[in-house]
Amino acid sequence: MAISTTKNTSGESLYNPGASATSSFEIDSVGVGRSDRTYVIAEVAQAHDGSLGHAISFVDAAKKAGADAVKFQTHIAAEESTVEEPWRIRFSPEDERRYDYWKRMEFSPQAWGKIAERCNEVGITFLSSAFSLEAIRLLEKLDMSAWKVGSGEVSTFPLIEAMAKTGMPVLISSGMSTWKEVEDAVALVQGKGAPCGVFQCTSAYPTPVQNVGLNVLREMMERFEVPVGLSDHSASATPSVAAAALGASMVEVHIAMSKHAFGPDTSSSLTVEEFGAMVSQIREIDLMRSFNVDKDQRANQLQAMRDTFQKYIVASRPLVAGAILSESDFRYKKTGRGVLARDVNTLLGAQLNRDIDPDEVIKIEDVGR
Repeated sequence: MAISTTKNTSGESLYNPGASATSSFEIDSVGVGRSDRTYVIAEVAQAHDGSLGHAISFVDAAKKAGADAVKFQTHIAAEESTVEEPWRIRFSPEDERRYDYWKRMEFSPQAWGKIAERCNEVGITFLSSAFSLEAIRLLEKLDMSAWKVGSGEVSTFPLIEAMAKTGMPVLISSGMSTWKEVEDAVALVQGKGAPCGVFQCTSAYPTPVQNVGLNVLREMMERFEVPVGLSDHSASATPSVAAAALGASMVEVHIAMSKHAFGPDTSSSLTVEEFGAMVSQIREIDLMRSFNVDKDQRANQLQAMRDTFQKYIVASRPLVAGAILSESDFRYKKTGRGVLARDVNTLLGAQLNRDIDPDEVIKIEDVGR
């Protein structure tokens, strides 16, 4: 496979903003990059622990929680790993080697078909990260509508190129990457004419909230002319809600059936119930983002209330015609009429042309200069 967009002897970034950039695209007919909607992905990863039944139950749970898509990871041990692969964290009591764990996480093509079929039945988009070329070939047969590049695969250009060649959107997670590495991956995707999206991500499990990198999210929005999102591992809903409020096009969060569930990502996940509450908050943010409030128009619509609540100028004591008004002559009360307290300077130093009783409204026609 020829990789034509990855070599640069000067070390400069290959990314060219505006070159084949796509500010929005669709995944399964749902817009990504719209100003009024955040695309929400429920990340299952290996939470199913190799059980097809558990995997399908996650599809149902993600749909009920309000996710747009449910995402898995397609691992084929012999295609992506070696028997010497080290454990990141030795967590599995039944797998002697990391390779054995990946082997146990494999689903057959038929099983993947059943997962995708269940997604179609309940009306949620099926996504899965591919970690090998063989996994891409398997997933292509399932008519998947977008690709996800895991944080550890940003430098695997043959994999990214194979994804981009399908023409489907390629979503890049950046948790382990430098700016240049992300820029080069985006350039590779766009060079093949495929839509691209980028996730700010911190590869720590769980991620302390101070390391989520909302500043990086904002910088990505400035650097790239593509939809930008947050892939979060904090086990808190707050970062994703904050990202949506900042204008993120996408959020991706791990889900677990319980905080007590077995699996390497449980400590980095939201429960299904927490995930659902997060989606509800994000949808409220989407609604707020979709409506632009005209401040002056809104104030005019509230004129009757303004008249009720605003303070006006009344006499603090008996005032006689010919008196020169000073600040001690005034009190500020809710009368619904007269001269507003904010306009007190229009009366200061003016001469009364009639007698006024205490608490009586002082009107502009009651004075002369």
